[in-house]
Amino acid sequence: MTARNTRRRHRHFLSLPLTAAVAVLGLMLGSCSVLAPEQPTVSSADPTVVGDVPANLADFYTQAVTWTSCSGGFQCAEVEVPMDYEKPSKESIKLAVTRLKASGKRQGAMLVNPGGPGGSGVDMVQDAAQAYFSEKLRDAYDVVGFDPRGVQRSAPVKCLDAAQMDAARQQTFDPSTDAGMASLEGEAKRQSELCKDNSGPSLPFVDTVSAARDMDILRAVVGDPKLNYMGFSYGTKLGATYAGLFPERVGKFSLDGAMDPSLDIDQVSMGQAVGFEKALRAWAADCLAGSDCPVSGTVDQAMAQIRDLNDVYTATPQQTPEGRVVTGTEFGGALAFGMYSTDLWAPLTGALKQAFAGDASGMLMLADFSADRDSDGQYNSNTAAAFTAINCLDYPMNSDIAHMREQAKLLKEAAPTFGDLLAYSGLSCKFWPYEATGKPAAISAAGAGPILVVGTTGDPATPYAWSEALAKQLDSGVLVTWEGEGHTAYGRSNACLTSVVDDYFVDGKVPAEGTRC
Repeated sequence: MTARNTRRRHRHFLSLPLTAAVAVLGLMLGSCSVLAPEQPTVSSADPTVVGDVPANLADFYTQAVTWTSCSGGFQCAEVEVPMDYEKPSKESIKLAVTRLKASGKRQGAMLVNPGGPGGSGVDMVQDAAQAYFSEKLRDAYDVVGFDPRGVQRSAPVKCLDAAQMDAARQQTFDPSTDAGMASLEGEAKRQSELCKDNSGPSLPFVDTVSAARDMDILRAVVGDPKLNYMGFSYGTKLGATYAGLFPERVGKFSLDGAMDPSLDIDQVSMGQAVGFEKALRAWAADCLAGSDCPVSGTVDQAMAQIRDLNDVYTATPQQTPEGRVVTGTEFGGALAFGMYSTDLWAPLTGALKQAFAGDASGMLMLADFSADRDSDGQYNSNTAAAFTAINCLDYPMNSDIAHMREQAKLLKEAAPTFGDLLAYSGLSCKFWPYEATGKPAAISAAGAGPILVVGTTGDPATPYAWSEALAKQLDSGVLVTWEGEGHTAYGRSNACLTSVVDDYFVDGKVPAEGTRC
C-alpha cells in the first residue's frame, strides 16, 4: 500500500487549534467527474423502505434520484436533504453521492464514511474502493460513498484560500505567555469570521446528528429497509449516532477505529496524546532494531532526541530550499501523520534522517501530504475547514485560559512529545459564530441488531480503549480486535480480520465475543 493510498484511507480526529489542525489533518483526493451518461438511472425509494417518517420529511425520503455514469465505472448522484431538520420545508442542500454497483448477487447497499470529521466518502469510494473493500464484499453490496453535509461537494464549509492556508501554517504562537495567547486568540477569531463569511447559510447545520439523519434518507433512496454501514474513525461516531436515532433500521454495521461518544474534548485530547506517544515509541523500537536509523540508544533516548529536534523547530522554524519554513507545529504534525500506518514509518524515518542533518524538506513533504497540499500550492479538499465546523457544533469547548493552560500541562506530562500539539483546542471554537448543539453522551442503540466494533491495539488516533468502551455502551456491540499498529483495521490489517468482517456482512455470521486477529 502506498503512502498516497494511506492518506485516502485513514482519517484523523485531532482536537487542535485551527492553525494546528490545518497542519496535521490527512485529507483525501479525487473528484466525481461526471461524464455524459449513456443510460441515466432514475430511482426513488419504494414506500416499503421509507419507514415511519414525519409527513414534512416524506418528500425527501421518496425523491427520485438520477444516477449518471462517472469515470472509472462508478455512478454519481445528488440527494436532497433538509438544511435544518427543525424547519425542513424552509431550505435544502444537496449531498454528493457515488456508488460502485455490486458485481454479483446484490444483497443491498453499504454506505461508507472514511472519518475526519471532514473526510469525503465520494473520494474514498472512487479512489480506493476496489483496493480497499474485498471482492467478497463488493460482490454482494453496492459500495456507496457520500460527502456529508459541509464536506467537499456537499454544501462545503469554506474558510481560508490556499495562500491564507499557507500563511496560517507558517505562523508560530506561544500560548503559555499572555502575548502569545492574545495573538493566537486573534488568529482564531479571524479564521472563524472567514468561515462564517465564506460558507453560506448551511454552516450552523453541519453537526453529526444532522448528518446521521441524512444517512436515513440515503438509506431510503437506495432502496434498503435497513442501513448497512462501514464507518472508520469519526465515521464510527457518525454511525453510532445513527444507531442511537434509528436502532430499528440498523442492518449490518461495522464501526472501525471507534470513538467513545461519551468523552468530552479534553478526554479525547488526552487519549490521543497518549496514543500517539505510544505509537511513536513503537516506531522508535522498530527503527532502532534496523539499520540506518536516525535516532540511537534506547527507546527513551530516541524519544528524547526527537523532542530535542522538535524544540529546535519550535524555537526557530527551519527554512527549506524552496523558501518555506517548517514550524514546531508542522514538525509535530508530520510526526503524528507518520503514526497512522506502518506503511508511513519508512517515509518518516527518511524525513527524520534529513531533519537531523539540517534539511527540513522531508518533514515539509509529510506535512504537505497530510494537509493535502499539492506541488502547485493548492489544497485539494476542505477537510480542515469542515473538521473545525463540525467539531465546534458537536462539542462544547472550555476556552477559559486558566483551564486550557492546566490542560496543556497535564497533556505535556502524559505525552511529552505530542502534548503541546493537542493543547488549547478550545480556542478553535472560542469565537465560532454558532453555539454547540451536541454534547458527549453514551449511546446504547437499544433494539439494534449486532454491531461490530473493530479496534486496533496500537491505534494512535482512536485508542483501543475507545473501541472497548463503545462496544460496551452499545446494547448489541460485538468487539473485534486486531493486534497491530496504526489507525483502523479493515482494508490494511490481515486476512483474519477481513474474513471476520466479510462473513458478518455477506453471510450474516456474527463473530464470537472476544474475537482477536
